[in-house]
Amino acid sequence: MRFKPIKPKKISTQIADQIRESILAGDISPGDKLPPERELAEMFGVSRPSVREALNILSASGLVMSYQGGGTVVLSLLDMDRDNALSDLIRLQQERALDVVEVRKGLESWTAFYAAQRANETDIRRMDEIIDSMQHSNHGIAEPEDLDANLHIVIARATHNVVWLHLMQSIFDAMRDFQRGVWRAVYLTEEDRRILLEHHQEVVQAIKAANPEAARDAMLRHLDFAERRSIAYVSLKSDTQQP
Repeated sequence: MRFKPIKPKKISTQIADQIRESILAGDISPGDKLPPERELAEMFGVSRPSVREALNILSASGLVMSYQGGGTVVLSLLDMDRDNALSDLIRLQQERALDVVEVRKGLESWTAFYAAQRANETDIRRMDEIIDSMQHSNHGIAEPEDLDANLHIVIARATHNVVWLHLMQSIFDAMRDFQRGVWRAVYLTEEDRRILLEHHQEVVQAIKAANPEAARDAMLRHLDFAERRSIAYVSLKSDTQQP
């Protein structure tokens, strides 16, 4: 019988392992910035070179990216947009955004379904806070399109499935410019804003009631509406670009 000797892990490896576990658990979302090296060193009780080495390990594995003067940002596990391919495609061919909306209908209806099964008190509190901000968004608290995107991401987080979270974050990152265009060109009336708020409230209420089927159906109704508005936006853009 032969055993291999046990090798103690380097400090940097242990740091990298803890940060990786937080990312995979969904505690740290794609797009989030990690604390600066100095703060991380204090949090772990280690030297800054050990933290720097740990960040290099995570960077080499594609989990984070460090920017000169911009800190270290968590990347998506499913980083469809690392080279901006999807964003560029949507920018060049706006109708491709309608393909993404169609995909969202399938994905997000089931995201809401699982969120209704798994959401905890923290998830529910985050949803309620965003709904409350949506009700007061005309007072300059936040841009309504940002609140909309944030709610969908929080719902994805409430599935406690890191793949759902990272996939939805990647899609929203790629669709950000298109969605801003839709909001500013199509969602112009108080009636539209009221409908959107009611749709989001229905989704959140179903999740809070732990009713997966109702949450799935409410999300699908909302995205059917969003799809119609997206089609109108693409048509409007096409008409304005005609010679």
